[in-house]
Amino acid sequence: MIIDCHCHAGKGDGLTGPWDTVAPLEKYLSRASKAGIHRTVLFAAFHSDYVVANREVARIVASRPDRYFGLVFVNPVRDRGRVKKMVRQGVEEFGFVGIKVHRHDGRITREICEAARTYSLPILYDVMGEVSVCELLAQEYPDINFIIPHLGSFGDDWRAQLALIDHLVRHPNIYTDTAGVRRFDLLEQAVRRAGAKKILFGSDGPWLHPAVELAKVKVLNLLKHDEDLVTGGNFLRLISR
Repeated sequence: MIIDCHCHAGKGDGLTGPWDTVAPLEKYLSRASKAGIHRTVLFAAFHSDYVVANREVARIVASRPDRYFGLVFVNPVRDRGRVKKMVRQGVEEFGFVGIKVHRHDGRITREICEAARTYSLPILYDVMGEVSVCELLAQEYPDINFIIPHLGSFGDDWRAQLALIDHLVRHPNIYTDTAGVRRFDLLEQAVRRAGAKKILFGSDGPWLHPAVELAKVKVLNLLKHDEDLVTGGNFLRLISR
């Protein structure tokens, strides 16, 4: 089973770019199906109220529960004081399997990490190149698994990506995904040094083509067991509670 662990869905309430305007799934689904992707992990587009946005994602997930997983998107600043309530709703009402946080909204907080600990959830945290936080997260919350997408930087900061590889090697609870990683040699190095068990396939759909992103994993020429870990096995292990 191939699982895309990184895809946005629903409408944002901003108009600064696709990321906070709308994340339509129609083309994505067609492309993913043709690429042989069986399931997709969804979370909201950027929004000023993730309670509203998460509910929309929940409706999408509920429409095809055999096709989608959901993550609770929280804003470290705006959602301060209500994170645990949001996560509880995500888990108990929506059946979500993890938490999404983005540095664009604010730096991750203890409140978010404690909520993840309470419900035994992984956290997908886009650090936007600030990979040094992984040292603190790994030490303070060794029982929480953190997925740092884009090998640490969607902005193609090779220094941050190289530094993240060191964290992948040293910390058992730090993972990454392949979404939008353009420097293939660094992705190859991450697998070689940290092992396939630390890498998850993600596309950053619907804006990036899932077949193109999956092709990067295929040309790593991994052993079948290792490729199966990257394309789904690692994610399923991280959400098992």
